[in-house]
Amino acid sequence: MKKIFTPLLLVSFMLLIVLISCKKKVESQPTILPTSLNTIDVAFDSTQVQTFFTKYPKLKTYQSDVEKLYRKHQFHYIWFDKDGLNEFSGLLYNKVNNLSSEGIETAIPYKDKLDAIYDNAENHQKADIETELLSSSLYFFYASKVYDGIDSQKSKELGWFLPRKKQSYVHYLDSLLVNPSLINKKEKGLIKQYYLLRDELQKYQKLEKKGGFETIVLDPKIKSLKPGDSATAIAQIRKYLFLTEAISTDSKSNVYDSELETGILNFKKSSGNAANNVILPYHIKYMNVPIAKRIKTIMVNMERCRWISSDITKSKELIVVNIPAYELTFFRDGKPELRSKVVVGKAMHKTVIFSAPMKHIVFRPYWNVPASILKNEVLPAIEKNPNYLAQHNMEWKDDFVRQRPGETNSLGLVKFLFPNSNAIYLHDTPSKSLFNRDVRAFSHGCIRVAKPRELAVAIMKNDPKWNAEKINAKMDSGDEYWYTLKDKIPVYIGYFTSWVNNDGVLQFYDDVYKRDDALAALLFENKELK
Repeated sequence: MKKIFTPLLLVSFMLLIVLISCKKKVESQPTILPTSLNTIDVAFDSTQVQTFFTKYPKLKTYQSDVEKLYRKHQFHYIWFDKDGLNEFSGLLYNKVNNLSSEGIETAIPYKDKLDAIYDNAENHQKADIETELLSSSLYFFYASKVYDGIDSQKSKELGWFLPRKKQSYVHYLDSLLVNPSLINKKEKGLIKQYYLLRDELQKYQKLEKKGGFETIVLDPKIKSLKPGDSATAIAQIRKYLFLTEAISTDSKSNVYDSELETGILNFKKSSGNAANNVILPYHIKYMNVPIAKRIKTIMVNMERCRWISSDITKSKELIVVNIPAYELTFFRDGKPELRSKVVVGKAMHKTVIFSAPMKHIVFRPYWNVPASILKNEVLPAIEKNPNYLAQHNMEWKDDFVRQRPGETNSLGLVKFLFPNSNAIYLHDTPSKSLFNRDVRAFSHGCIRVAKPRELAVAIMKNDPKWNAEKINAKMDSGDEYWYTLKDKIPVYIGYFTSWVNNDGVLQFYDDVYKRDDALAALLFENKELK
């Protein structure tokens, strides 16, 4: 009798498989699935594994995992029970056929063969070594695509130096076959942001099937739109805001009314623009980005989520900087306690994507001018103006130049150090006006913080040696002062061009370092595989 793969079991499979990264790795030992689950107590010749991968070379990348799996099970069949293919095998097949909903565009290797098997599951009542090994390979293919993502070496080549999570999928397949009660568990194998983006992806995929966004046409004579204005473009803008859930209804009116104003404010909140009610041509340019491009952006950022261990959310304190958003967030106990605008490195001096523990806060710091800046900027300036150092509160110190502490110091009145080979840190700045700009990529790589005083107070909130008054005193007078934090704080500098915020709003940011296309090329390069 042909098996029926129910939606409930499909949900069961999804929740069960995500457990694999949440349990500690156990030592491999021979395992045979309980006969009470209708498994068949039949073993096959181990040499058939090599024969299989010779015949199916496109799956060879999973050979090592498959061999580990069957050594663990003493080369017994695991995808067949006494009635034929077990139900989890069909659930896995269904999940693989819906990879697009996981933000993955790739061909399924030997799909014709798999279709023939699962479209006629009733004909596979006896254990078949080819079907068995295809199913195991399919499992590792799915886990690799959905939970691991591209190879860590490739992500490093793309400039991603945040630590990649490490996990094995061999030891946890048993949970899919043995313990259905795990459906009630809440653990996630990926960070929460992945699932939030996945929900948004599915919304955008549905929108695309309905035709996507219409192009908004603005009369070139119109330089801006404000409340009370009337224009054909306003009705088009209104429809875009409705489709993206910035407003709840579409009156189709071409008059800029209060409802549209609310939608524009929501739109600007999601797009990182200054919160006002004026619509400018570059806002419309943002709205006119094709929905296919938005979908690709979401997929690219889902891939970045795959690289991050969910363990980072267990940190009691955590500082996260998202470069394209030009934003820093300080988390305590998993909740955002402080947000601050930041300035990041310009395109020629990109801020590096990496993590390190913050160890020190330095009040009224000296700025030791980096050798490259000394050579390319300061020395030429001294040649033109012999008083350049004095005018900029600088001095020679041995063989390098440093800027003395004070309000005009390029690092401002405080810096936050997390020692790293990239010489990147967080710091104050005297150039406050830059934080009013929408695009804030102006530094030589370090990260300027709009709220440095507030950040220092938040970090040292639970340190009995410090309070706001003492922090203010150290910032506003005296010499350079170093303080070593009682507890190191992880700092993660990431790169996400789409993100769902705490209010459930999907945000898109400019790809300031043009990294999305390079990653997309890797993600979709094997789409033609058959």
